[in-house]
Amino acid sequence: MRPVLDLLLFLATLLYSYLEALLKLFVPVRKKSISGELVLVTGAGHGLGRATAFEFAKQHSRLVLWDINQHGLEETAAQCQKLGATVQTFVVDCSKREEIYSAAEKVKKQIGDVSILVNNAGVVTTADLLSTQDHQIQKTFEVNILAHMWTTRAFLPAMMDTNHGHIVTVASAAGHFGTPFLVTYCSTKFAAVGFHKALTEELAALGKDGIKTTCLCPVFINTGFVKNPSTRLGKVLEVEEVVEALMEGVLTNKKMVFVPSRQRVALLFERLFPERALNFLKKLTEVKFDAVVGQRSTQ
Repeated sequence: MRPVLDLLLFLATLLYSYLEALLKLFVPVRKKSISGELVLVTGAGHGLGRATAFEFAKQHSRLVLWDINQHGLEETAAQCQKLGATVQTFVVDCSKREEIYSAAEKVKKQIGDVSILVNNAGVVTTADLLSTQDHQIQKTFEVNILAHMWTTRAFLPAMMDTNHGHIVTVASAAGHFGTPFLVTYCSTKFAAVGFHKALTEELAALGKDGIKTTCLCPVFINTGFVKNPSTRLGKVLEVEEVVEALMEGVLTNKKMVFVPSRQRVALLFERLFPERALNFLKKLTEVKFDAVVGQRSTQ
């Protein structure tokens, strides 16, 4: 009798979920206020991190900015101050655990408890696996995923105490779809997506429903991070449209933000289509970028 009851409850929940999703198409989700929240953004000295800091400044948040590049960090801070935000900066190498923990202690003692953590810092090497150097592989993992662990371990306890906060994981479409000549990068971004999902489940299991999580998964962005990217799937994204989607996700507590959103359909195809059909579709996408293959440059 219990399996039948469970099935009926599942079907009822499924129906309710579809009705809820349909309603949200016509009734916008209420956005939360993040005014006055202490927001820490890693990799804030350029690109997506800088643009993200600008958006939080516009929301009247207080900012703590980390980056390894002091000059870029100061430029970001100056622009955020012009937008009316209070800003503190720290030069931090996110590939080094000791620097992360040391800077985190300074933030907590000098400024206060971080309530919104944006794990954005990242590095990439565009090369085939055998042409990628050992130190490049190690640093990519240190910055793209291990740093997420260290920063979260540093700032999560205070969020747990108040059951309030938000942890943002900047991942990538490469965390869902494997790409040639980005083996190391894809591996770290798959790990970042897994980190976000597992952390979300763990917070729920601990009853910490006041701590929200958001994972950002964009395709190629026009930041110079990857050289000369192109694909038949659509244009290379501009930073502004990615940050707009991210902020919408944060303000509405959306767990997974795909940019563009049609990536969800591609994920569905990957689960439903046979391998031969998927390989054909991948060839049609024509994903290209500058990379090193066998110590020679190619496209």
